[in-house]
Amino acid sequence: MPKGRPNTMNNYGVLLNELGMDETFITPLREKYLQPITALLYPDLGGTCLDSHKAFVVKYSLHEDLDLSSHYDNAEVTLNVSLGKDFTEGNLYFGDFRQDPTPVPKYIEIEHVGTQGLLHRGGQIHGALPIASGERWNLIIWMRSSAIRNQLCPMCNKKPELVEAEGFGDGFKPSKMCARDC
Repeated sequence: MPKGRPNTMNNYGVLLNELGMDETFITPLREKYLQPITALLYPDLGGTCLDSHKAFVVKYSLHEDLDLSSHYDNAEVTLNVSLGKDFTEGNLYFGDFRQDPTPVPKYIEIEHVGTQGLLHRGGQIHGALPIASGERWNLIIWMRSSAIRNQLCPMCNKKPELVEAEGFGDGFKPSKMCARDC
């Protein structure tokens, strides 16, 4: 069975499209339930027209990934759901929108409670503090708007140079990704 890394920062997890969950679970979830909420909360980020996504599950445990350093997501809006297991510590933290991730930014800390989700701007600097014990699993859905990103690549802040891609690509339409090294 294929197993790509969820992203460039997490070593343990699975891409849900590799399990065939995009069309049967994630796309209906995004279109029927999440998009009405994002339309109200994030109209400036294309919340009404989030037309693609990247979904994955990540794992944190004591002898694997403990935390996640400051970063921003390749998404207009992100859903992060704590799927649970027993763990202590490991709160999420958030800084400003498009803030430089180094040095570690001033941030607010949010407790990441099992079975609860959090919606946030993909361009908002954030991370996860180390867990102290146990194991935590998170469902992450990066939701993307081709209407927004076809104008400006969210990773390099330049007009994208589009090339062909498989599936949703990086959220550019139709099925494209930015060719810049960003």
